Amino acid sequence: MNLFELTRQLIDIPSITGYEAPVGHFLTSFLKDLGFQVEQQPVDQDRFNVLGILTNAPPTIVFSTHMDTVPPFIESSEDDENIYGRGSCDAKGIIAAQIFAAEQLRAQDFNEVGLLFTADEEMASAGARMANNHSAAKHCRFLINGEPTDNKLALGSKGSMRLKITAMGRAAHSAYPEAGESAIEKLLDVLNTLRGCDWPHDQFFGDTTCNIGVIKGGTRPNVIAASASADLQIRITEDVDRIKAIVEEALDGRASVEYSSAHNPVRFFSVPGFEDSIVRFTTDIPYLGNWGKPLLIGPGSILHAHTDHERVSKKELREAVDLYVALVERLVPPDNH
Repeated sequence: MNLFELTRQLIDIPSITGYEAPVGHFLTSFLKDLGFQVEQQPVDQDRFNVLGILTNAPPTIVFSTHMDTVPPFIESSEDDENIYGRGSCDAKGIIAAQIFAAEQLRAQDFNEVGLLFTADEEMASAGARMANNHSAAKHCRFLINGEPTDNKLALGSKGSMRLKITAMGRAAHSAYPEAGESAIEKLLDVLNTLRGCDWPHDQFFGDTTCNIGVIKGGTRPNVIAASASADLQIRITEDVDRIKAIVEEALDGRASVEYSSAHNPVRFFSVPGFEDSIVRFTTDIPYLGNWGKPLLIGPGSILHAHTDHERVSKKELREAVDLYVALVERLVPPDNH
């Protein structure tokens, strides 16, 4: 199976967050056939991470990315230039490129490379949090994480905060609104305040941005809503506590807030000679701190990820294999293999 065939086969196994098991089982079997020792590390219920190593000794460099995708599932297709489908660039093409890079390094007698493919990155990085406790982590010197960075070595990424805001009201017949209290109107007032917040700016990471991703509330048009909620994601460039203070000041007791995840911006390990960038999205890296110095690079554009036209160029996939190998050779020169 060549690089493009593997990418398409991975895409054609649906793995929306929560349902990663089928692609995890495929990767387990595929890596075993290549001669890897493979462990399925339980995350929750049917979900697990996949860890592949080449020798009995823990790896000193690990390639890592995630197995899950956002909905909806989109089957693979291709033309002369690109491979299309859900996960093509985020992150199943990356999985394929990392496997081929590991195989190329093994052909050069470098067996200290491992592969770590996680569950749940698109939601709360539950897989990465579990992987961080793995005994192999303390032996790893470098973690090369894969996300679509246009094959540029990322120097840093913004932090992330996910939160749910809930407003409570009192149900009533909509013909008599004075008899109730609309939770939806309370929530809209809160969200309007948040939209007008003066979010921090950082010279290195740029602007903090707030996205109102999901709004829910009410039961019928003729009922005053008793409850309403909104899910938000804030891409942060300052300390988590400062952002929480801004959020809670904006709420001013009008609604409650629950934080599902939050972490500060991260600066990554850099290697001279590689084209670089700063990315606005977050990754598993903040939750894999025990796996050595982090690097971030991968084929594809984040602007194509999570869209109905997701794609990765075949040229970038081939280049990614070479870049992953070159990175390892720079981090651990061949004379030290």
